[in-house]
Amino acid sequence: MGNFVSFVRKEMLHIIRDPRTMLIVLLMPIVQMLLFGFAISTEINNIDFAVVAPKQSETIRRQVERLAVNDYFTFKGYIAPQTIDDVLRRGDVDAVVVFANDYDRRITDTSGANRSRPAIQLIFDASNPNIATSGSGYIQRVLQQESPLTAAMPETHTMYNPQMKSAYNFVPGIMGLIFLLICAMMTSISIVREKETGTMEVLLVSPARPLQIIFSKMIPYFLLSCINLMTILLLARFALEVPMTGSMFGLIGISLLYILLALALGLFISTIARTQVAAMLVSGMVLLMPVIMLSGMAFPVENMPGVLRAVSCIVPARWYIDAMRKLMIEGVHFDAVLKEFLVLTAMTAILVTVALKKFKDKLE
Repeated sequence: MGNFVSFVRKEMLHIIRDPRTMLIVLLMPIVQMLLFGFAISTEINNIDFAVVAPKQSETIRRQVERLAVNDYFTFKGYIAPQTIDDVLRRGDVDAVVVFANDYDRRITDTSGANRSRPAIQLIFDASNPNIATSGSGYIQRVLQQESPLTAAMPETHTMYNPQMKSAYNFVPGIMGLIFLLICAMMTSISIVREKETGTMEVLLVSPARPLQIIFSKMIPYFLLSCINLMTILLLARFALEVPMTGSMFGLIGISLLYILLALALGLFISTIARTQVAAMLVSGMVLLMPVIMLSGMAFPVENMPGVLRAVSCIVPARWYIDAMRKLMIEGVHFDAVLKEFLVLTAMTAILVTVALKKFKDKLE
């Protein structure tokens, strides 16, 4: 145990004394240009919406059909008024269109007697402000084709992020990116550096077991990530005023799980790369690019072609960022992110098993 603690202390001192600067490789701009020019779009489309209509008149059905056939929207069905909050929190839909009981009469009323009450309400999940901002304008333009009267002007409600603050959107994404940078990239570079300089052989002939050496290199980055997690949460809550009304147990638990996953990913990369430059190249292409482009951090996953949407399912950051948005912004309980937790748990178990086995094979 004393040897293990000494190795951990050595790694901590080495990290403190040898700060590294991340290099930008030549291939990354080419990939970025291809993604931005072909696959990635900031235009909002495929907005999932549900409808609340106590009386499904012919006029209302025409309005719903007009939205459903539009490329920007995907109709998910009619729901009851009391289920609006539940379907939005679960992420089943991005918006709910609520028609008044007397919608038909209001859109034909020219007296202005009903202008104080809206004929249509639009309720959005504004945890992603891009969807709420653009979607509101799209839906209003389509609905007003039926009647341009003021009474038909929808009343819009933005839930979970009424001020449409961009910080609510980027804080979970930054968390997913930072932990990969610290854990996966730096862990892989640290282990590869030992092999490249020949000091790994010296460590392996020491009394410590090989797994102890590996864990001693991973623990400092785990501790640094825990400190960063606390710092990010404090800054998000008190500086950026992100509400974080959901389960703190779930938020911290999933974050620690994601950190373990990133550490295992870094260990796996170290078994593939032979030099530090190769480790940075693999980390940059395999980790950073998918996190920025395919996780939903900067661009909605719904906008991507079907192939890239399928690829995004194997990007751990996608599931982590989705869970963080629900926990931090929507204020849900842990059971609402159980799917994301199980996916991350399965990914972590697979990566840890494969990484340790592959690293053991390398040592032999």
